Amino acid sequence: MKISSIKVSILTVSLSVPLTAFAQEMDHSKMDHSQMSELTTQDKTEEVIDHSTMDHSKMQDEISNANKEPITPIPVLTDADRLAAFPDLDMHMKHGESLHSLVIIDQLEIWNASPGIGLGWDVVAWIGSDVNRLWLRSEGDYVDSSLESAELEVLGGHSIAPWWDLVAGIRHDFKPGQSQDFFALGIMGLSPYKFETDITLYVGDSGQTAARLQFEYETLFTNRLILQPKLELNFYGKDDPERGIGSGLSNASFGLRLRYEITRQFAPYLGVSWDKTFAQTADYLRSEGESSAELNVLAGVRVWF
Repeated sequence: MKISSIKVSILTVSLSVPLTAFAQEMDHSKMDHSQMSELTTQDKTEEVIDHSTMDHSKMQDEISNANKEPITPIPVLTDADRLAAFPDLDMHMKHGESLHSLVIIDQLEIWNASPGIGLGWDVVAWIGSDVNRLWLRSEGDYVDSSLESAELEVLGGHSIAPWWDLVAGIRHDFKPGQSQDFFALGIMGLSPYKFETDITLYVGDSGQTAARLQFEYETLFTNRLILQPKLELNFYGKDDPERGIGSGLSNASFGLRLRYEITRQFAPYLGVSWDKTFAQTADYLRSEGESSAELNVLAGVRVWF
C-alpha cells in the first residue's frame, strides 16, 4: 500500500510541473492588445461603403424596364379573342332537351270560416325541358263542406327570356255557378328584386273577359324560417250576376305565411289572409247577407316533389 501511494504522488508531481511551465509561457498580461484593436478598427473602416456617391436612379430605371417588358411577348387582344372567351348566349344556358318535372303544393291550408271550417289549395305542376313546358295550375276552396270555388288551368309554356315564360292554354272554372271555359294567355317569371310575377289574361266562351295578377316574395329570416307575402288581384270585363261577379276590380287577396322547412320538401306554416271584394261583387255578397271583407288565421303545409 505504501509503494502505491508513492507512485501516485510521483505521477501527480510529474504532471503539474509541465502545466505550470505552460501557464508561465502564456502570460497574456505582457501582450499589447491595443495593436489588435487598431487593426480591427482599420478593417471595419475599409469595409464601410459610401452609398451617397452612387447613382440609384439608373438602377430604378433598369428595374422598371424589366417589369414593363415581359421575357415572352404577349400578343395583342383582338375582338376574335373576346368573342371566343365570351360568346353570345341564346337566351340563357340550357340543360339540353331532357325532361324534368316538378309538383308544388304551395298552399294546403285550413281556417276558421264563418260558418264552419274552410279548406283551400293552390297547386302548380310542370313537366318539360328548360325551354318548353306543360303547366298545370289549380286553386279553390271548400267552406263548411261546400265547394265555393275551383278551377284548373292547362297551359303550354315557352321560355322567352332568362327567368320568363310565355304561357297559353285553357282554364276551366268548376265553381262558382255553372262551369265555364276561358282561353288563357299570360307571362310568368321572376321580376326585379326577386318578385315572382304571374300575369294572365282570359277570354271566356260566354264573352266574359278577365285578368289575374299575382305577386309573391320570400323573405328568409334563417335558411329554414321563411316569410312569404302574396298578393292576388282579379279583374272582369262585365257583370255576371249568376256567379256573383262584378265588372272591374272584383276581388283582392293578400296573405302572409310564415313557414318552417323541416326538410326542403316539407314545411308547415301559420299565416293570415285578408280577402276583399269591390264594387258590384261586394254588392252581390251583401245582398246575400255576407261580408265584403274577411280576415282569417291560417294553418297549413307546403310540399314539393
